[in-house]
Amino acid sequence: MKNILLACSAGMSTSLLVAKMEEKATEKGVEVTIWAVAQDKVVKEIEKADVLLIGPQMRFMKNKYTAVADERGIPVDVIDPIAYGRVDGEAVLDKALALIKN
Repeated sequence: MKNILLACSAGMSTSLLVAKMEEKATEKGVEVTIWAVAQDKVVKEIEKADVLLIGPQMRFMKNKYTAVADERGIPVDVIDPIAYGRVDGEAVLDKALALIKN
């Protein structure tokens, strides 16, 4: 089971992306838990995650989250703005899984 945490400004704009990622994970037979939280809840929620993906509108927070995540060995990256805008669940899921493997 892989745990993928998405961070966005208010925790709501990524809900559709979460649903698309879950749909693609089911199609691929990948067991995942994916959830999105607002920026003020990331530090608390990161302990449950295997990877943290940040919404492109919050890329300025990457250094802050990376400092916390590095202590726990959790990879952090910004979601590709094109994949985010297109709600491309497959591309974002693939990115998350690749980060977990490395």
